[in-house]
Amino acid sequence: MLHPKYLLTWLGLGLGWLASKLPYALQLSIGRLIGKTIQKLSSRRTHIARTNLKLCFPEKSETEIENILRLNFESTGISVMETVMSWWAHENTLKKLVRIEGLENLENALARGNGVILLSAHFTTLEIGGRLLALFSPFHALYRQHKNPVFEYVMHKARSGHLDQPIERGDMRGMLRSLKKGFAVWYAPDQNYGPEKSVFVTFFDVPAATITATSRLAQLNNSPVVPFFQERLKDNEGYELRIYPALENFPSDDIEKDCQRINHLIEEQILMMPEQYLWAHRRFKSRPDNQPSLY
Repeated sequence: MLHPKYLLTWLGLGLGWLASKLPYALQLSIGRLIGKTIQKLSSRRTHIARTNLKLCFPEKSETEIENILRLNFESTGISVMETVMSWWAHENTLKKLVRIEGLENLENALARGNGVILLSAHFTTLEIGGRLLALFSPFHALYRQHKNPVFEYVMHKARSGHLDQPIERGDMRGMLRSLKKGFAVWYAPDQNYGPEKSVFVTFFDVPAATITATSRLAQLNNSPVVPFFQERLKDNEGYELRIYPALENFPSDDIEKDCQRINHLIEEQILMMPEQYLWAHRRFKSRPDNQPSLY
């Protein structure tokens, strides 16, 4: 990992460590600048995000779509700063930035002894949301291994210092083991993983391949599903974590109905803060009946 080819990676991580020590308002300003730069340099991601917004909000004007798009990329840039904050900011600094609602809902679900599926979604605040929740309650989380070994080493070391146990994405057996041991496991089923292990239900009235693992895992271990979301507040006020009561009558005997219910739940959160969702992901990449690509 000390090979010269990783020099820029180490330099970037060093700058990230320094950025994690800056005042919060300055971090947000730098993040917005990063986001604006990303939008200018990545025409492909801009096209994907714009397409998703038009599909999900057909009632909005071109001006409204472009405004959300601009704010969304600014939010994405801020997430870069929030990542380094999550890894290296002092616990006391983070505590000043967070308020939490519904922690008792998680505690009550954990008391059942069957673990908890913390149902969430891919918002740009994903990394900071997990770090802030760890201040109040331990949990396990799925993560995607990075191809760069230096970045992977630093990321895994930082996350392991705050989370009880990171679980590599796709390791459903590992997730089930954590649930069987009674842990809460963070899980976001709102990305396109292909049609093989998914069903097509609507996401903002657009057919979307939706993974069925949430229902299957809940059924295998009788684990309650507790919705958890975070929001970046306005005026540099920090973050709000929201933990809702465990879903009732879930899973049902209709897996498509369960998937649709989850999508609707995520939609409700997106409508509260559309600029903070990860629109640059090709959510509608898989199409039913081999329909042509929407991108």
